[in-house]
Amino acid sequence: MGRTYFVEEAIGQYLSDLSTKVKPYVTGLLVGQCSPQRDYVIRAVRTPLKEEQQENSVGPSNLASIDEEWITTHASQVSRMLPGGLLVLGVFIIATPELSKDSQNALRKLIFSVEKSLTKRRLWKHAEEEISDRAALQICSSTKKVVCRTYDVQDPKSSAKPADWKYQSALSASWLALDCTVNVNIHIPLLATSPNHDLEKNTKNGLNRWSKQIEDSVFLINGQVKDDDTELLEGQKRLRGNTQTSTQFSDVKVLTQLSQGSSHRSTATVQVCSGSINLRGAVKCRAYVHNNKPKVKEAVQALKRDIINTLSDRCEILFEDLIINEGTHKKNSERAYHVLPQRLFVPVPGSSVMLSDYKFGDEAAGEIQERFVEMLDQSVQAEDIHLAEEMNTGKYSEK
Repeated sequence: MGRTYFVEEAIGQYLSDLSTKVKPYVTGLLVGQCSPQRDYVIRAVRTPLKEEQQENSVGPSNLASIDEEWITTHASQVSRMLPGGLLVLGVFIIATPELSKDSQNALRKLIFSVEKSLTKRRLWKHAEEEISDRAALQICSSTKKVVCRTYDVQDPKSSAKPADWKYQSALSASWLALDCTVNVNIHIPLLATSPNHDLEKNTKNGLNRWSKQIEDSVFLINGQVKDDDTELLEGQKRLRGNTQTSTQFSDVKVLTQLSQGSSHRSTATVQVCSGSINLRGAVKCRAYVHNNKPKVKEAVQALKRDIINTLSDRCEILFEDLIINEGTHKKNSERAYHVLPQRLFVPVPGSSVMLSDYKFGDEAAGEIQERFVEMLDQSVQAEDIHLAEEMNTGKYSEK
């Protein structure tokens, strides 16, 4: 029995519009949520054209010219803009009939490349029972025929399995949201033996240790500890599904362990350090879950991953910014302070879900709007950009 993808109705129109512009093919990403019973697709996003393609208004000529690296880079950028619970869950190709026979091989290759690229950046691991099927959507630009198949990305030898592709109106109009603010105070020593103050690598190692604390934390949902297998909305009033977008928010508190239990042996290590990195601040975290009787463990897992991702992504963005604007990192003993980018949210039309992004203090709304058009093919009004945090909520300092 193959998987079933329930797809936001507007995506059908989006893909149909793209198929009229195909020369001779277009690729893109599918964004949504996996669950044990069914999968949900709430966005489809075309791969942005490269500068030379924009100038010439000409796309690639055949499937052999697919730029795998360009598509995986796009997937990484899009992944940063997804709150907890959402992921890149597939790839699509819209191609002319002549290219259709080669499309499935191209899709298979892209799916595994995208997943490998995204896995490399993650500080969390897939759970054993987690869905690892990813969608390969093929559309003929002439006949508009849709073929959906899945591949198990945990199995490199996986073969295609058929899947159902079903459009549904107001699919994510009343999804559930979990919100929390996490206070961060992470101290990362820089070993004297660390070559050239490899700040990025040291930061990632420190975040790895911290992410394990988050994984082991206790989550209070609306003030209660709930059993993993209970329904998230048990004991709460349900919002009736309708075509109006409405979000039911749950307030979450994260309780991290202060120390290990007495049954764990603790060993201290003395190491010579030449400095340290400190990550401090309060970060806003959010996850969304479908409204088809979601379990507490689905919601908590989505929020845990958002907490880990949002800090990791901000550090990545900061390092990229430093490289562009300052060149290599300072190697002297001078203390340096950097403000991590703020988080913001932008609504998805017709959905209760909001997408995420990050801005530095000096970034104008226009730059954020351009990024949404380029990365998510979505035009955004300046008044729809909601800053989630105050300035200076996250600091990165090194010495």
